[in-house]
Amino acid sequence: MNEVVLGIDIGGTGIKFGIVDHNGRILATDKAKTKGYPNPEMLPADLHKWAQEQCATLDVKLVGVGIGTPNGNYYKGTIDFAPNLPWQGVIPLKNYFEKTFSLPVALTNDAKAAAIGEMYFGAAKGMKDFLFITLGTGLGSGIVVNGNIAYGYDSLAGEVGHTIVYRNGRECPCGRRGCLEQYVSAPGIVKTFYELVRNQNLDEFRTSIGNMIDSAEIYKKAIEGDTIALEAFKKTGEILGFALSNSVCYTRPEKIFLFGGLAQAGDLIFKPTIKSFESYLLPIYKNKIPIVPSGLKESEAAILGSASLIWKDLN
Repeated sequence: MNEVVLGIDIGGTGIKFGIVDHNGRILATDKAKTKGYPNPEMLPADLHKWAQEQCATLDVKLVGVGIGTPNGNYYKGTIDFAPNLPWQGVIPLKNYFEKTFSLPVALTNDAKAAAIGEMYFGAAKGMKDFLFITLGTGLGSGIVVNGNIAYGYDSLAGEVGHTIVYRNGRECPCGRRGCLEQYVSAPGIVKTFYELVRNQNLDEFRTSIGNMIDSAEIYKKAIEGDTIALEAFKKTGEILGFALSNSVCYTRPEKIFLFGGLAQAGDLIFKPTIKSFESYLLPIYKNKIPIVPSGLKESEAAILGSASLIWKDLN
């Protein structure tokens, strides 16, 4: 009987989950609303019932549960004070699932899970050293060194999004100013766009505020040749390239993978990022570290990443 893993991705609004085999095929998938579980201790029972039904239909054996979540602590198996989840404080989620499933359970930060998914099922197969960056509502990261995610002393290592790129810059929810994700993320490029509009034409700025332009609209404008939208992408890429050039000094990755909504902009974000990256790199690293798109599908990455936590432990 073929073995499978239950991969779970927990987000602020939704929970995605699926049955994943050893080759990275998602055999069944479903989703639920996060707010539907005001008590997280109730979640494992529902997913256990769903997984049992799916495994019986597919004639496969469930061998573990992998969970990706904001503020996931790999060492403790807890969710620690996640600001975008309805669950407050420290949640011992791994313990809840172990009690219900009586199987191996692994839990980690969602970006770290995606990085492991890239290594097992994406474009980083066979690589032992790479940097994985997610560009969405924030900037997440997973740093893989010698085939392992860099968790650090307390599982909280690898916060590239919270490296400071501007002293006394934009306010960040973390409580500091000038963090990278305030400039390189979907909300970040929107802020940059509005700054550029305001500096060029105050009346146009007032009009655009009323229209509430988002990152998707900025992409559309850039494709159509809008100079301010193009400049917003250029500035965003320049800042990302600068930050990545510093990051490589710590681990010397073989490649850097970009994933997420902003990475879907293609050359609009990749070209300025690579140009800036190479210009700031230490000479011994120049022209040696490609920055490339993730090999994971946007719709599958979260579940595959979570499932890969178990496959990694079982290998």
